[in-house]
Amino acid sequence: MRLFATLLLLLLAACARPADPDVTELTYASPYTPGHPFSKADQEWMAFIEKRSNGRIRIKPVWSGALLSSDMSMEELRHGVADIGLITPIYVRGGTHLLRIQTGFYQGADSVESQVALYDCIVRANPQVAKELAGLKVLAVQGGTLPGLITTNRQVRNLADMKGLRIRAPTELLSVLDSLGADPVNMPMGEVYSAMAKGVIDGVIAREDTFKSLHFAEISKHFYQIAVPRGAYPARAMSERRWNALSEVDRQILTEGIAVWEAALARQVRAAVEKGKAEAVAAKISFSPASARDQHRFDATYLRDSEANARALATFGIDGEAAFRSARAAVKGRDQITCGSGT
Repeated sequence: MRLFATLLLLLLAACARPADPDVTELTYASPYTPGHPFSKADQEWMAFIEKRSNGRIRIKPVWSGALLSSDMSMEELRHGVADIGLITPIYVRGGTHLLRIQTGFYQGADSVESQVALYDCIVRANPQVAKELAGLKVLAVQGGTLPGLITTNRQVRNLADMKGLRIRAPTELLSVLDSLGADPVNMPMGEVYSAMAKGVIDGVIAREDTFKSLHFAEISKHFYQIAVPRGAYPARAMSERRWNALSEVDRQILTEGIAVWEAALARQVRAAVEKGKAEAVAAKISFSPASARDQHRFDATYLRDSEANARALATFGIDGEAAFRSARAAVKGRDQITCGSGT
């Protein structure tokens, strides 16, 4: 059924292509609705591309997961299911080992801009990243504000309160939460609302914006303000085959759009966090700050486990330790990122 729907959409898109041979129409696919903060940033980018190209490049959006899936988005793009799409390497089934693990190397990079800068350092120092992105042209790297812990019923006031809680978390945090006594699981964020509402999980590592953007204020009661480091990752990409088929002029415009897209994502993420906080206040969500002692313990555990996860990549023939070292060397201070001379 999904395959039939995808083929039907592609057929309709082909039939709707403009007759003007001077117009290039590119399909953009996202799993989010048009009103989601990520989608608002996408729409800012679309407006820039169409204006900058004087209407010569038109972007046709397909929202709400109608074309791309969360766990196969990169492969689907490579095969031309869409021209451009939102990708989530952390959910991909195989082939993105370093991309998944490197998101755990970002302690000290608290702002969106410093996270994107650190990702660029990691890419320049580690050719393995390019190997995992083969067949794709990255059009935007995405960072974000620091998450905390949202829970449904049990209020968490310290790290000890996390013991026994079943918590959805990204890959790089699974071992961290496990060592703190929690029961971590990984699942696409789109499945979290249902899982929390049904009691399948007790909470989720997430930013405050999700109280509104994903309606978590409807099903949760508490927010533990432990500052969880988060990493950047390639989040918007284009089929390399489609990229190579474009004119040099069109490729230059899309290259200019990279900075525009990344700035729009940063702006929309911050705005969404403020709206989420207001939603949480209205829903009477309790906010519990983390003590300095707990924050220090969490940071130390995070860094230890990040290095161990990097070392474990040797199983796949990947020098994860070198990637970890290059990332840590680039963090010169809180939010101060400088790529090493060897990158």
